[in-house]
Amino acid sequence: MGFKRQPSLGEWIPELRSWFETELGQQLLASERELLDRLLPTMFGYHLLQISFDNRLDLARESPVRHQIPVNPIFELGLSDSAVIARNEELPFEHNSVDVVLLHHGLDFAQSPHQVLRESARVLRPGGYLLNIGFNPISWWGLYRKLKFDKETVPWQGHFIGPQRMHDWLALLELTVVKELSDYYRMPFEKESWRQRGRLIDAMTRRCSSHCGAFMLQVARKDVGGMTPIEPVWKKRKLINIPLVEPSTRGARGSVSEEKN
Repeated sequence: MGFKRQPSLGEWIPELRSWFETELGQQLLASERELLDRLLPTMFGYHLLQISFDNRLDLARESPVRHQIPVNPIFELGLSDSAVIARNEELPFEHNSVDVVLLHHGLDFAQSPHQVLRESARVLRPGGYLLNIGFNPISWWGLYRKLKFDKETVPWQGHFIGPQRMHDWLALLELTVVKELSDYYRMPFEKESWRQRGRLIDAMTRRCSSHCGAFMLQVARKDVGGMTPIEPVWKKRKLINIPLVEPSTRGARGSVSEEKN
């Protein structure tokens, strides 16, 4: 199944940022931050790459990686000194040069999501981690997107890539999924009063399936090709029990006590 052709990410940025500044967008973002704050402290290295629609967001605030590089598709004021202006489909970094790649809805609004993922895998070093956050089609949000009449607005214009497809793509790029999490089970209504009415449904959804939240977060590790652990030869040999002759105690040195006549 192909993806609907989308405008460039630069054209989507104003509308995306505006939606994430709404109350619903802020709640979703807070839930995403919470998971990232739990996971990133366990991932170490020298370079972290953040690919997002809004690089004003400090998504890697809990990461121990000090050199963090946000990739921005357009030049704008307020970017950090370490920011790089580039298309997500053509990252200007060397192969195997980055320790952690964070894709924050970087595939949902890409013209070529697979190419963005391919570039992310290319620059990731062997043993490094890729974290992908994207909208989950297997959720109330996915159902709402299918039923919504006007799909030409964000976030409903996003690709909503399913977990199984993501697993297949990652496997082709020699990335192994080591953890998959989902969160934010509230209904996608703009009005808070409507979301409050659906709290019972939210709780039931969370209890029935932990992978039906509004977004999915996959943590994948880049496998090192051609390095298969080889069992040492000595471990393969069958050990033989050889009976040992016990030494005679006659004339032994350092006796504890002597018999008196």
